[in-house]
Amino acid sequence: MHIVCSHCQTTNRVPDERLAQDPVCGRCGQALLEGRPLELTDDNFDAVTSRTELPVVVDFWADWCGPCRMMAPQFEQAARQLKGRAVLAKVDTDANPQVAGRFAIRSIPTMVKLQGGREVQRMSGALQAGQIVQWAAQAG
Repeated sequence: MHIVCSHCQTTNRVPDERLAQDPVCGRCGQALLEGRPLELTDDNFDAVTSRTELPVVVDFWADWCGPCRMMAPQFEQAARQLKGRAVLAKVDTDANPQVAGRFAIRSIPTMVKLQGGREVQRMSGALQAGQIVQWAAQAG
């Protein structure tokens, strides 16, 4: 399984049976699958999402958005539950307008599930952790 390090953008090969064993980047030593959402930006979004073989679930959000702030702890809990099965990431739409524009984000929070960098599913609105886990685990 290929997993891209969000810190240095190095592609790491991780055996499937080691996905839940806290693998680290072979280049920079940072954790690859921490069980918490990654912060993606206009600069690292494509490198991380297009070369990571696990599904990537991106939460598009903004600091001023009340429902986004309410969903944040639920998204973190879902990231812990999905560790080794999916990568959960967050994109601040105010700080990263290129990615938000490319995905035509019109309302937040919006979650987009990517496989190989391509959108396979989308869901808008705040969800509970169980709903996020169930949605992320669906075939897209």
